[in-house]
Amino acid sequence: MSPSALSSALLAVAAITLVHAQPDPADPTPLVDKHYAYPSGIPYQVDYNTAALRGPQVGYNICNSTTENQSSMCQTSFVNHIDDFCLWAPPQPNSTIGDTEGQEVAWCTKPGHGTRLIPAGALQGVQLIKTPNYIQIAGFIDQTQINIAASDYGGELDPHGADLRGNPLGGLMYSNAFPSNGGNNDSYQQVIDWTNFMGGNGFCMKVCDPAGQNQQALCQNIYDRLGCAYNAPNNAQKGVFEVCDGDDMSPVGVYTTGGATSTYFQPPESLGPITTVPYTATPAPSSNCVTYSSTSLYTGQPTPSGATASSGASGAKSTASSTNSGASPAKTGGAATMGVSLGAGLVGVVFAMAFLS
Repeated sequence: MSPSALSSALLAVAAITLVHAQPDPADPTPLVDKHYAYPSGIPYQVDYNTAALRGPQVGYNICNSTTENQSSMCQTSFVNHIDDFCLWAPPQPNSTIGDTEGQEVAWCTKPGHGTRLIPAGALQGVQLIKTPNYIQIAGFIDQTQINIAASDYGGELDPHGADLRGNPLGGLMYSNAFPSNGGNNDSYQQVIDWTNFMGGNGFCMKVCDPAGQNQQALCQNIYDRLGCAYNAPNNAQKGVFEVCDGDDMSPVGVYTTGGATSTYFQPPESLGPITTVPYTATPAPSSNCVTYSSTSLYTGQPTPSGATASSGASGAKSTASSTNSGASPAKTGGAATMGVSLGAGLVGVVFAMAFLS
């Protein structure tokens, strides 16, 4: 893609974001402008204003051994490696992402962050790709083990929202995985640009290097109805746990046809179902993939509660016949193609209407 085409795409993204995003008068500082050194600079709550329209943050950001349990309300997340990352999910069982997007808490693969832990066996396949400017993690999960209702096709979490307070409200993210961190595993950088789709027994997350290039274009938040298939195209496979090097993907919505570069923007939900997208997103080239066994990666996790960890496996193969929007699986199903259900009725995920991601 030429520099001029990318520049035009960035300007278009910025324009549409400004149109829809309006800061809450009670808390006018966007979450992406709230920067805190880890751990000494983190406040108890990033977003505490009780006069704000959506109310105050439900959890807290100072998390340690005293808060690490399966009832933790920690809203500080980490993405470091395939064996050490967190996903956003509800605090209460049998919840939907659409109803709880502002309240999600961190569920992590590894003890030591002061959060809840993803139960043993819940992760059913994970692919991590490290590119020059971001880390992408996608995979399969029994979502009932992290309080997401079995039937929920979910949606997007990100540090924006129509009021710029983030979903979840006050949610912070840190990483020690980027080159600008100097390889210091004990030092964490705050990640400003990130996006996490949850639902349909799959997930994808992309976190952009704070010192990288094109963070806002590569970690966009305005294509919440297109899911993982377009926001984080990947080759995740059930039962496979792998780490790969990869190229940066093209910014979401930017595509080339007949030598001409165009930018697609999803229509608002008020216009009805998305019946077509003018291009097909494909995973960027990857190489140097190394596979691992899940038992060597994930230790110290709690025993699954209620249903067995494999109970949600069939959900990852759902098809486009779903009547839910958001991050619903596409025809071939699974994390590799989790995205828009073209032509399906748009019900179940209402957060995109109320608070544009």
